[in-house]
Amino acid sequence: MSLSIEDYKKAQRMGQRNFRTRVSKGQYPYLQVLDDILENTELEGTQPLGLVNIPLDAIVGTKTEGRKTAFSSNFMPLLGDRTEFAVKWSALCESQMEEGIRDPIEAVEFLNRFYVIEGNKRVSVMKYLGAGSIPGNVTRYVPKKNGTKEINIYYEFLDFYKLTQINLLWFTQEGRFAKFVAATGKAPGERWNDEEKSVLTSLYYRFQQVFQRKGGSQLPITVADALLALLGVYSYKQLCDMDMIALQQALDRAWSEILVLAQPDAIELSMEPAAPPSTGLLSRLHSPIRFSSPSLQIGFVYEKSAETSAWTYAHDFGRGELEAHFGGRVTTRCYDNVVPEQNGEQVLEQAIADGCEVIFTTTPKLISASLKSSLAHPQVKIINCSLNMSHPSIRTYYGRIHEAKFLLGAIAGVLAGDNKIGYVATYPTYGMTAAINAFALGVQMTNPRAKVYLEWTCEKGTDISRRFADRGITLISDVDNRSPQQPPWKFGLYRLEGDTFCNYAMPFWNWGEFYVRIVQSILNGGWSGEAAGDRALNYWWGMDAGVIDVLCSRNLPAETKRLVDLLRQAVCSRDFDPFAGELYDQAGNAVLPRGHARLTPEEVITMDWLASNVVGHILRFDELIDEAKPLVSLVGVNKDEQTDPAL
Repeated sequence: MSLSIEDYKKAQRMGQRNFRTRVSKGQYPYLQVLDDILENTELEGTQPLGLVNIPLDAIVGTKTEGRKTAFSSNFMPLLGDRTEFAVKWSALCESQMEEGIRDPIEAVEFLNRFYVIEGNKRVSVMKYLGAGSIPGNVTRYVPKKNGTKEINIYYEFLDFYKLTQINLLWFTQEGRFAKFVAATGKAPGERWNDEEKSVLTSLYYRFQQVFQRKGGSQLPITVADALLALLGVYSYKQLCDMDMIALQQALDRAWSEILVLAQPDAIELSMEPAAPPSTGLLSRLHSPIRFSSPSLQIGFVYEKSAETSAWTYAHDFGRGELEAHFGGRVTTRCYDNVVPEQNGEQVLEQAIADGCEVIFTTTPKLISASLKSSLAHPQVKIINCSLNMSHPSIRTYYGRIHEAKFLLGAIAGVLAGDNKIGYVATYPTYGMTAAINAFALGVQMTNPRAKVYLEWTCEKGTDISRRFADRGITLISDVDNRSPQQPPWKFGLYRLEGDTFCNYAMPFWNWGEFYVRIVQSILNGGWSGEAAGDRALNYWWGMDAGVIDVLCSRNLPAETKRLVDLLRQAVCSRDFDPFAGELYDQAGNAVLPRGHARLTPEEVITMDWLASNVVGHILRFDELIDEAKPLVSLVGVNKDEQTDPAL
């Protein structure tokens, strides 16, 4: 018994240290009491979970006040070593070391934290001995939904738990449970079998060890947050196949990706170039700059080819502008028809082996491959075309396309004599909802009676042309650029009546302007000066930088063209913001009440609501075609539940 008493004294010292530390910081030093927490909480109900393997680090307190002062907040004992309490604790400790404690505790789960009804000393002993979990008969207390962040995350956890019965994971931000499931390769709503649960549990505990050894417990994030960040660099299968040493090495390489999660503002937005605007495209093409110094080799990685994709064609046109502007000082290589999930990493490695010092990857689907290559080759500058990515290891870029869409909406409102306008969107991703709403607000400014009928190219079983025809819609805002497979008129804003069509205007992605400015910054030595430290740097430039514009056709009436010129000037000078003033969603709720100046850039990027004059909805994950799901999993904005409705 003397050895067990020595263990008690050691545990008591641990408790006293924890007690003093918390008191010195003005923190509550005892166990949390669930009854106190529930005084101001409305419950939806309770659920018996039966016998559950409870993670010990998730046990944070007691159900009632009975024993709260006997333990410090870390569940280590505080009472004297000559008390009956100390004798019982010591006996339990000895029993556990000799034959194990078999009796389960009784506990309540609330917000995925556990509060002991019976078995406090058993929990204390097991925590002291460094165990990972303890069996317990658990009752779940389910709070009512109230729109708060913590409750929203908890309901996401409940959806995850229904499918897995795993209670190890907890995230600090909304949407991460769905992202984690997608990263594991499971479909939303798909149940996990016993082997899959075992593999995830094993990975979690192994990663928890290396994460805490690295100092992760000092960060204001969870183990699951960090694991999800690592899944942005390595595939789920790769992590599951790693032993402890390989997992530690992977974490070491990607540590900057973990640290960024601890930043209050993980993303730094570059809203405009630091350098003055360059000359126009025509002058650049006719007067290329030539240098005698060694050239910079730049790689462009495309998911598709310029012959099959309008998006790739626009980037490749920008690549040509880049070469023309710098003459012989810059040479480029392009790598097209890449399948991101199959050969993305190999293509990037090939580009680096070919001598590319700067690489632009032009789809968010290549974010993982970009991260891996950047971490393996930190001397290579890799920039991915995506938005709202919190990766300090690489930089990302996109355009404020909603500014151009606002101008197109203003044109459409003028031309919509029947007050009906069709709008074709591609994917419900970051920035796309802002583009839809900016268009709708432009329409509203010039024609308050008009409605915008929203359709998606990525919706299952949709026939957009038929839907527009059935509604008698002839004025349509279609995709930004014409794909080679599409009719020659099917892009931008146009009117289609029978076989007669008329194009009015189109948004223009001037990628060449962006590429020239970024490469000029690199050549001038300004790249390092733009560094955001532990934060991720996202370039999000707009019309004032010349990266985004609207091209008007001769078919546009002169008076409307003058309106476009005035609006363009106002947007470029920052005198006007499409998202300033009172804004209302489809349900009539004030998204931006009177008296508030404008939405923040972050609110614009992550917008997940539709304006009051839009007819349609943001697609749920289960409404997407399979081709769209990988991209939406990465950068989707829809926060709707993505689980099986039958659950």
